[in-house]
Parts: sequence; structure tokens; C-alpha cells
Amino acid sequence: MSQTTSASSQPRRWGVFRHSLVLARRNLIKTRRNPGLVGDALMLPIIFLLLFVYLFGGAVAGSTTEYLQYLFPGILVMSTLIAGLLSTGLNINIDIKKGVFDRFRSMPIDRSAPLIGSVLGDTVRYVVAVVTVFAVGYAMGFRVQTDFPSVLAASALSVTLGFCLGWLTVLIGVTVNEENVVSTVGFLGIFPLAFGTDMVAPKETLPGWLQAWVEVNPVTHAVDATRGLLLGGPVAESVIVTLLWSAGFLLVFGTLALRAYRHRA
Repeated sequence: MSQTTSASSQPRRWGVFRHSLVLARRNLIKTRRNPGLVGDALMLPIIFLLLFVYLFGGAVAGSTTEYLQYLFPGILVMSTLIAGLLSTGLNINIDIKKGVFDRFRSMPIDRSAPLIGSVLGDTVRYVVAVVTVFAVGYAMGFRVQTDFPSVLAASALSVTLGFCLGWLTVLIGVTVNEENVVSTVGFLGIFPLAFGTDMVAPKETLPGWLQAWVEVNPVTHAVDATRGLLLGGPVAESVIVTLLWSAGFLLVFGTLALRAYRHRA
């Protein structure tokens, strides 16, 4: 009897991980069959990269080449923020409204698995966003001044922040019924987070009130860390602060989102 109980408890213990991975694969298949789910999150950072470099590069840095070197790390971070804030919570909200998650609730799987699986599957958008921005940046003339491990570290840091902050829209996606609310919150959240940094211009050139926001904005540390990893310079403090912020976002928004989904289920 005790052996049977022990054997049955093991699948239950690991069930949430196994079920989440299966549903993550389902999300990847859905993304592959609908490339527009990725394309929507890719166009905006590329447009900003082209716009800022060729319209403001000469005025801000004296040349588009120098400005591209300064701007690119911030756009890399911005690409994962856009993928997380615009796509993740919205797609979950759409699946809930279509009744997909109702079908999941009728299956013998952990209650949290559909939500975790959807978010894990969405990480492909972050990776595709990073690769695409790198490809466009290199075509425009951006060049890494460090080494390949630093490039991987910068990419991983950007993906981590985007993934963790994306749980904010996941929380909104499972608590509201309107798609427009999820997309509006995500779109509006991009501007103070991404542009309230030294991504576009050095902090010293900004007005005092904006400098105060730049100092406390968690994305500022991610931009500084990414810039140091790609171009050289001290990065330890910025990396640590970014990871701490990311852990905080995941702990707070992730816990609240899972709790709200279980309550809704």
C-alpha cells in the first residue's frame, strides 16, 4: 500500500512541469502556424531603430554610425519588453475568451499548467526578437566591441527581463475580459519603461524630473548592463540590479497571475 502511494505521488509532484512543457509545445506549434503572432512584436523595435538612427543620429551623436552603437543595446532590451508586454498576456486572454482554457480545465492536469505552458512557449518570441534585432542592427552597421559570451549574456539578460515583466500583462490577461484593455496597458507601459531611460540620449542631457525617473527605472539598469556587455565597460552592478528586479517582477506578478487564474478556474 505504501509503495503504491509513493509511486502515485511522484507523477503528481512532477505533473505540473510535465504538463506545462507539453502545453508549451502546443503554444510553439500555434506560433509556427501563425507567424503574425511573432511579426507584430518585431516590427515596432525595428521601426524605432531605423527612425531614431536615421532621423536623430546626426543631431545627437554627430553621425548615424556612432549613434547606432549607442542606441542599439537599448533597442535590444526594448525588443523583449515589446514581445512580453504586447503579446504574452494578450494571447492568453484570447485563448481564455475562446474557451481553450475551459477545455484544459476538463483535463486531468494541474490547474497552473496551461498558464505556465503558454508563458514558456512565448519565450520563442523573445529569442526571435533578439535574433532579428541583431540581424537588422548588423545590416545597418552595428558591431559588437566585446566577445561572443558577452553577446549571449546581453541577450539572456534582455530575455529574462522581458519574460519576467511580461507576467504583468499575464495578470491583466486573466483578470479582465477585454482584449483592448490588455493591449492598451501593454502598449502604454512600453513608453515610460523603455524611453524613460538613457537609451535614446545620455542621462545628463535630460531634464531634472526625467533624470529622477531614469534613476529608479528598472529598465535603465538593463540598458546599461546590455551596453556594457556589447560595447565594453563595467556591468556587474547593473546586471545584479536587473536580475533582482526581474526576480521581483516574476515573484509578484507571477504569483498574483497564477492565483488569479486558479481562482477564475
